[in-house]
Amino acid sequence: MSAVVVVGAGIVGSSVAYHLARRGVSVTLLDQGPSPATGVTGGSFAWIGGCGGDWPGGAQDLRGSVLADYRRLESELPDVPVRWTGSLTWADDQAEGDSPLGPGRSWVGRSDIAALEPHLLNPPERAIHTPSDGGVDPVALAGAFVDAARAHGATVIFNSVATSLKMEGDRVEGVVSSTGFHAAETVVLAAGTGIPQLGEPLPPDVPVAVSPACLVRLTAPAGLVKTIVAGRDFEVREVRDGELIMTIPCAADPSAASAEQAARDALRRFQAAFRGSGDCRLLDHRIGGRPMPARGPVIGYLTRDRSAYVAVMHSGVTLAPTVGRLVADELVTGRPAPELRRCRPALPRGFSR
Repeated sequence: MSAVVVVGAGIVGSSVAYHLARRGVSVTLLDQGPSPATGVTGGSFAWIGGCGGDWPGGAQDLRGSVLADYRRLESELPDVPVRWTGSLTWADDQAEGDSPLGPGRSWVGRSDIAALEPHLLNPPERAIHTPSDGGVDPVALAGAFVDAARAHGATVIFNSVATSLKMEGDRVEGVVSSTGFHAAETVVLAAGTGIPQLGEPLPPDVPVAVSPACLVRLTAPAGLVKTIVAGRDFEVREVRDGELIMTIPCAADPSAASAEQAARDALRRFQAAFRGSGDCRLLDHRIGGRPMPARGPVIGYLTRDRSAYVAVMHSGVTLAPTVGRLVADELVTGRPAPELRRCRPALPRGFSR
């Protein structure tokens, strides 16, 4: 029996497994795919930052640790470098240019934008510059988490579809899967949009909406896009030399044909926006269903005896290193992490953490 079984080898589950194994915990990591991050993680834009963006609920309490945890990982997992390029963002309403932005962000004018992005054909009059932002390859990072977890003694089982939790009264005894029964002292549910179904027998309700997102990969000359660019029509960044990724608006229920057309339209808009992009070509596109808990991250125990735990959030790539560290600390020490106070699942009356 493992001390902990983690369900889901996306960026959150693989981070939890790595941080637990690094602390000497007996861990089994299960995933339905053939390799790490075959689900929504593989379709993530993977923009890392601790300043701008939307930080609902308890995510606000985690944002201050994001950059430090990624810097820590750079020393622990040196094969997955973060591209610390900074970001430029602008929107239709530039009247916000007089608004305070907080530490680490500033409004810059057209000449500064042109210096930061020399291939941008028509720089806006102003944009928000966040020098501390970066991006990472989420599939490579999840793979690095899994490899390092194995190196620290974790058992990793792919092509293992978790079908249910085995219950003994109110206690979770382990996970029933297509590869058999996996007993555990604690089961960590990190399966994203699959959590509500898998956790159905447990008293707490963990509602997780699904938000579609479209990711497009392009070939491009190295250095064509130098920062993370978030304009009116798309977000784009260089994920590695010769390859860009973009996110574009996505219909609520896109068909394969409409997604293909949206990707081709995005390529044309990109070529119209950047000098030297005429030879850029579509590599592929994909639609992913992002987990979107209504009130921000949901992280914490789901049973009185601490036999089940949940970790689900939007911005999983951004938060995964911090969440993995904090979850491992809670499970190892038994002490609640203050940073997770506002992330707790809604539990029945009388529940004692």
